[in-house]
Amino acid sequence: MKLTLGEKIKSLRRHCARTQEDLATALGVTAQAVSRWEAGGSYPDMELIPSIANYFGISIDELFGYQNDRDRKIDAILQRIDSFHIGSRGDDDWVDECLAILREGLAEFPQNERLLLALASTLSEAGWRRHKEWVYYDEEGYIRHDYDIHRKNPYWAEATRIFETLSNTACDRSIANEAISSLVLLYRNVGENAKAVACAERMPRLKDSREVLLAGAEDGKEEARYVGELLLEMARHFADQVVYALVTDLKHYQSDLPIEKVKGVLALYAMLCDDGNYGLCNGKLIQLYLYLSRLEWERGYHDDAFRSLDRALLHAKALEAVRDGREHSYTAPLVSQVLFKTDPVESGSIAQTLPGDWPFWGNPNYDDVEKEIKADPRWAEWVERCNGK
Repeated sequence: MKLTLGEKIKSLRRHCARTQEDLATALGVTAQAVSRWEAGGSYPDMELIPSIANYFGISIDELFGYQNDRDRKIDAILQRIDSFHIGSRGDDDWVDECLAILREGLAEFPQNERLLLALASTLSEAGWRRHKEWVYYDEEGYIRHDYDIHRKNPYWAEATRIFETLSNTACDRSIANEAISSLVLLYRNVGENAKAVACAERMPRLKDSREVLLAGAEDGKEEARYVGELLLEMARHFADQVVYALVTDLKHYQSDLPIEKVKGVLALYAMLCDDGNYGLCNGKLIQLYLYLSRLEWERGYHDDAFRSLDRALLHAKALEAVRDGREHSYTAPLVSQVLFKTDPVESGSIAQTLPGDWPFWGNPNYDDVEKEIKADPRWAEWVERCNGK
């Protein structure tokens, strides 16, 4: 047991990039004592065992090597959260149950990084659903966030505290990076822009990102797969950033410019998936066509707006077809080696959400557009088609 425990402490310490002095200071012992533990020359007093386990964010059982049952339990908890499909639904009915599941899990496995990340991510999403994002346009027409309202969002406040801890102490670098990424938006939303910038600067540059590096790490078919995955991932982020670039300045909406830019993004997807097999990209195309319909109606292109709504519905049905739990592949030349598999959904389930998701991006204010387009008889007909009637 002496040797196993010492090796475990040494492995955990190195994984977390901590020195023997760091651990010794936290426990109130000497660095020499830690060195002896790791060398197998002695072992910690029993009263220190809980403190050592807590320092590394693990259970006592895991410290002694009894990890399998613990991992299975944690996996089961996270799978339960995944089963709610939070990201693909527009309601907030899941919030209380999901938070209760995660808090119960953390009561059994205190400081577990995976559960803490899941809790913080769920809290962050709950904050969007129950308190929403409040923005306005300043006198120059640039978008601003309503910090006073956002600071009262209890879900975001708790999520921020957890993400801050994970960003600085998580042994798993991927968890720390995800926490940092989430903090950027949360800090921005409450006016802590300097902190948001500092977080962003801790992350790798675009050219050093995982996806870019993987695209240059292989040869043959594997290289083609990674390059294809990179192109699709960049297209997804590019689409979001184009829309965000549009909504940052109200002056953009004084002309057809937003329509032209959204159509440009749609053309990018058509170039990548030039055989019409959009796979999971159908999800992003749904969003773009919903938003485009709003823009077209606002500029007086009412027939075009309903054509865009019909396109959104077609892509919803196409997405449902590949959400069957089986493995699929893209078939267009540039992405033909990319495979994907997702959890299955019921036929019609995605299409039925379209009227509630419209226009997906809510800026600028679309109240007048909503009243007008929904008063058109074609809206009710489109809703019926979304519901499979």
